[in-house]
Amino acid sequence: MNENTDLKGDDYLKGIVSNLPEKPGIYQYLNTEGTIIYVGKAKNLKKRVYSYFSKEHEPGKTRVLVSKIADIRYIVVNTEEDALLLENNLIKKYKPRYNVLLKDDKTYPSICVQNEYFPRVFKTRRIIRNGSAYYGPYSHAPSMQAVLDLIKHLYPLRTCNLNLTPENINAGKFNVCLEYHIKNCAGPCIGLQTQEDYARNIDEIKEILKGNTQDISRLLQQKMEELAEDMKFEEAQKVKEKYLLIENYRSRSEVVSAILHNIDVFSIEEDDSNSAFINYLHITNGAITQAFTFEYKKRLNESKEELLELGIIEMRERYKSLSREIIVPFEVDFELNNVVFTVPQRGDKKKLLELSILNVKQYKADRMKQAEKLNPEQRSMRLMKEIQQELHLDRLPMQIECFDNSNIQGSDAVAACVVFKKAKPSKKDYRKYNIKTVVGPDDYASMKEIVRRRYQRAIEEQTPLPDLIITDGGKGQMEVVRQVIEDELHLDIPIAGLAKDGRHRTSELLFGFPPQTIGIKQQSQLFRLLTQIQDEVHRFAISFHRDKRSKRQVASALDSIKGIGEKTKTALLKEFKSVKRIQEASVEDIAAIIGPAKAQMLKEELSKS
Repeated sequence: MNENTDLKGDDYLKGIVSNLPEKPGIYQYLNTEGTIIYVGKAKNLKKRVYSYFSKEHEPGKTRVLVSKIADIRYIVVNTEEDALLLENNLIKKYKPRYNVLLKDDKTYPSICVQNEYFPRVFKTRRIIRNGSAYYGPYSHAPSMQAVLDLIKHLYPLRTCNLNLTPENINAGKFNVCLEYHIKNCAGPCIGLQTQEDYARNIDEIKEILKGNTQDISRLLQQKMEELAEDMKFEEAQKVKEKYLLIENYRSRSEVVSAILHNIDVFSIEEDDSNSAFINYLHITNGAITQAFTFEYKKRLNESKEELLELGIIEMRERYKSLSREIIVPFEVDFELNNVVFTVPQRGDKKKLLELSILNVKQYKADRMKQAEKLNPEQRSMRLMKEIQQELHLDRLPMQIECFDNSNIQGSDAVAACVVFKKAKPSKKDYRKYNIKTVVGPDDYASMKEIVRRRYQRAIEEQTPLPDLIITDGGKGQMEVVRQVIEDELHLDIPIAGLAKDGRHRTSELLFGFPPQTIGIKQQSQLFRLLTQIQDEVHRFAISFHRDKRSKRQVASALDSIKGIGEKTKTALLKEFKSVKRIQEASVEDIAAIIGPAKAQMLKEELSKS
């Protein structure tokens, strides 16, 4: 190991790099304070370290890292596998600033088979090196509880803390407890169960905890058949009950063929916030005996391959896995001694990979939900990034505007514009429009008019333009908006369309010219946002249309009466709310508002209509 730290500077670093061996190993970068700021592994130390200093790095964390390197240390090892193990241990030990951060601060429980004359079996979070056997850890509590329940029903085990040594038992120091009377314990404390019989049960329990339930099931079936042949039907029935219990457990825990034994499965997912999530499954006799998902926080834009390598080493070391086969989602460029890497294309191994991917995606979604609860802004940013990616926009759609028309047989034609800022409705920016230049039910001409009016005014008043325009309609509506935006106003604003199905539900997002359907999963948060935008503009346009139609109908009934001016009409509607209620009111009630003369005249005129 190189420990020379006299000279600091470029010449000093170049000297170290030029003398590095071309062998596998790990390298450590230190800053001027002598703190380790990065640990890396390499198949070829000289080539790997040289790559940091032989080129100009893009602005970012790698360039910052290189600028802070004041010294380099290295350790040569025999194999790439040794380098991986050492790198993982050193990262956990020193937690260097520029290495990925393993976000795993939980202590998961294990099942302990205590090292004693009559061993107890229990869950624990403390690992004590006293000869006891530990199985786990279990990241999924129900799985651990299921196997403990199975063991409890199969075998009578002691749960007390008594010091059951042969001497104490023979001296008659103990009495049986309630557990004995309810048949959960066979009474070893008073010599009713021999140590040999108890030990046989413990051996079988250890096999179950290793996942070898198939072997135990086979032994029980054999024992059951032997007892039945010897006419010992009561004993055979008891064994049969145990056999059925373990078969039921196997049917619930087995996910693929029992032929698949001692296999590790890994999958990885990334998000937009420099996090990567890795899922690990261990398969024994077709059943999952270990399942764990964890998060790496990236520091130097590490690739999926690099992160998966770290994850594989971390999990195999943590769970003491000796699997000779590892299923991975893509080819990996590293080797482990006596291990085969498989990227399955079909069959049971493919099912296992898909199950691992399902788990890692669910974990990612759960973490995102947790983060969004703590920071609602994060959800908005993610949705805007999704829209940007789906539509290949140059910038985030911070402001989205959506248009809709509303008319019934051409009467009271209106239109509406709703505005979403940071993926949330900005109601103070909503606008209503009366159609002024179009006669009759012409949706395309109406859309042209309101889009022209809105953005001509925005240009004149220099108000912010949207990052995305959405039309509540298909290709035709998109085209008329494009004609105004691009051909008339010469603006560069992306245009999308939201089409509905026969049941008037949002069905597809259209984008581009000619418009293409953009596939977005229903039930996704992005799809729900688009549906919300479409529903909101439709609601706003319809409510405006109803208000206008209602006012016109009220106006036509009262305005035609001579002597009823605007003030009188307003006073009447304020009191009676509608023309119908005015018609039903007595002359006296109306007179109390507008005087007897007008009241009499109004009643006579309304009775004619």
